[in-house]
Amino acid sequence: MTKPEIEAGTKRWQALLEYHERSKHHVYRYAPGPGVLDWVNQPNPFREFSGAPQIKLSLTADTLGTQYNDIRCGKLPLPAHFNVNNLATLFELSLGLSAWKSYNGNRWALRCNPSSGNLHPTEGYLLCPPLEGLPAGVYHYLSRNHVLEQRTAIGDPQWAEAFAGRGILIGLTSIHWREAWKYGMRAWRYCQHDCGHAIAAVSYAAAALGWQTRLVLSAGDDETAGLLGLNRNEGMEPAASAELEAADALLWVGDPDTRPDLGRLLQALENRDRAEWRGRANLLSKAHVPWPDIDSIHHATYKPHTLYPREMHELAQTYPARIPPHASSAAGMSFSRIARQRRSAISFDGITHIPAPTFFSMLECLIADHSAPPWNSLGSSQTMVHPVFLVHRITGLKPGLYIFLRNPAILQDMKRAMRADWLWQKTGPDHLPLYLLLAHDLRDAAKLICCHQGIAADSCFALGMLAQFSIIENEPWRYRHLFWECGMLGQMLYLEAEAAGIRATGIGCFFDDEMHALLGINDHSWQSLYHFTMGGPTEDSRLLTLPPYGAGT
Repeated sequence: MTKPEIEAGTKRWQALLEYHERSKHHVYRYAPGPGVLDWVNQPNPFREFSGAPQIKLSLTADTLGTQYNDIRCGKLPLPAHFNVNNLATLFELSLGLSAWKSYNGNRWALRCNPSSGNLHPTEGYLLCPPLEGLPAGVYHYLSRNHVLEQRTAIGDPQWAEAFAGRGILIGLTSIHWREAWKYGMRAWRYCQHDCGHAIAAVSYAAAALGWQTRLVLSAGDDETAGLLGLNRNEGMEPAASAELEAADALLWVGDPDTRPDLGRLLQALENRDRAEWRGRANLLSKAHVPWPDIDSIHHATYKPHTLYPREMHELAQTYPARIPPHASSAAGMSFSRIARQRRSAISFDGITHIPAPTFFSMLECLIADHSAPPWNSLGSSQTMVHPVFLVHRITGLKPGLYIFLRNPAILQDMKRAMRADWLWQKTGPDHLPLYLLLAHDLRDAAKLICCHQGIAADSCFALGMLAQFSIIENEPWRYRHLFWECGMLGQMLYLEAEAAGIRATGIGCFFDDEMHALLGINDHSWQSLYHFTMGGPTEDSRLLTLPPYGAGT
């Protein structure tokens, strides 16, 4: 690298660390936020492109016979054909609505992909060759109406040739303002969590159709933005400046051994007339509050075009052979049902226990399997996130502090990073790298760490997700990927909770350094980036639940 490149990289790393520290919550000082919520300017939860031709998708999820337990065990059905009806199922069960809730005259939508505060900054796009029932082109998915908005149709043969007839691309973007309206500076973190949830949701839904999913890790932000039409000003309202979308990820859905030719796709788009892009993005809020820190971290984590990371070719042999998860209590339930009944718990009963075998089965799903969702989307990339459990109510397991090493090779590094007096007592089935660190009632600690929220103490267990920070210093864009992996882990736990007959919820509000102090971590080698909890939910009978689509919605 040249000296200017090294200096630029150092500045990005410093900006990243500054954001990371400034966006932490502390017991006596929360990260900068809006203070009060400007309800008049609450962002519209649905982006749409007025004037873009719409293709109404059928509601086909109920016709899908794939069982959830087969997917979690990596037993995918034969690949379905790529046509408009099967793509309708993919979107319905990943980014589509799962229900409407109503209370006291107010109504809001729930989706299959969860979101912090139900604000949904993540937008989904489709890039496809000519398919049965769907012309080649770039589409935006509008979940409210379950339609594809055709941003541009493409007849250039090289566009179709770039797909080689072996798959399609799903693009994911973030509208940072949707989260910043409520959460301020810390919102960027939540956007990345939500992107991870969406990656996993697409991976699961694709697997139910027999399709493999892979992140296109080589794609740079400019390439992704160009392919999705994000850099075309004609797609934004000139008078009101509709909120910009940040390019996040490209997902290849199809043959796992191939990738589309991004260069040919971009060339096909560049050959087109600007007028052939259709639709204008709607304005989500009339007034906005600038958050320079979000702009700073967005620029600091800019991703250029890259070769596949080193760990695509290394460390795969260090992982133990994955034993297929034991059947869950939802062995006979369809994936469609599990995906659509997923909810974020509001509170727990403080009574429910789960048996240790159920917990161990969940842990089995956390071990990377490059043929099963959601980890197949990462290819053979190195596992960088490891959960630390605060166990409260698991029958057959002592209450206390546990760590699950998703890559056992890091055992010694993790020991050096934490308190020297931890037990590190191997626990559970031999094939699971689960270690007891401390046997103790940690309900008060869990509540304190999670911003004094009782839901972390009233659960069967709470957990924090430790991310390997040291790996990102020379490639700051990987900071985003750490949050994505946390979100993917969270999505898996959401579905596992539903399968076990309980419920889960992600916790974005936690005191970062209180968790680090509990563990004895005193540097940036490992950082807790997401918290989660699972237990017996208490339901609010005042809320009316309505179907996601059709009459009454």
